[in-house]
Amino acid sequence: MSTENTLTARIGRPVGRVRRAVGGVLARRDGQVVFVGAVLGYLLLYSVAVGDLARSVTGGVDISVVDQPLSRLFESMGPFQYEPIAFVQLGAVDYLFAPLNAAIGLGLAVLVGLNLAVAYGAWRTPTACGLPASGGTGGVAGLVAGVPALLSGTVCCGPVILLVVSVQATAGLLAVFQWLLPVAVALLVGSLLVASRRVRL
Repeated sequence: MSTENTLTARIGRPVGRVRRAVGGVLARRDGQVVFVGAVLGYLLLYSVAVGDLARSVTGGVDISVVDQPLSRLFESMGPFQYEPIAFVQLGAVDYLFAPLNAAIGLGLAVLVGLNLAVAYGAWRTPTACGLPASGGTGGVAGLVAGVPALLSGTVCCGPVILLVVSVQATAGLLAVFQWLLPVAVALLVGSLLVASRRVRL
């Protein structure tokens, strides 16, 4: 067997396990509910963390779009944070719509949702997707793995937070903030791969 075939097999096996675990859990109604609930919940938390979703001060209903939204779409406000192109006010909620922020948040939310759904399936009905009953801790790991991404929402206001707790904002410490999102993605993918290794092939 060639090195290329060996590498393909090493990558293909974990991907196959993940596909099997996710497919087994999402084929069930309760697994779908856990997945959708986790995605929506995490997306809301992420939107609040990055400052796109906030409580409205004035109330009312309003939608406004910036001039030249396509040119503003890719303007960066910081590491992995982009300019909003629309402001939506719905009663008690203000939402700054930044498509790239929303896409990043949705991607992370899907990873968190998959982790929790696989863990739920392992805990609730292990035989439904070939998972052992002891695999329930994967969901906690998946949820914890999403925390750095929520913390990455402090990138824009990191210096303010550090001043509030009387810590001098050094360049090295601020550089850590920009790595929180990639670390979260790596941890979420790793958590999903580890949980899926318990699948009986």
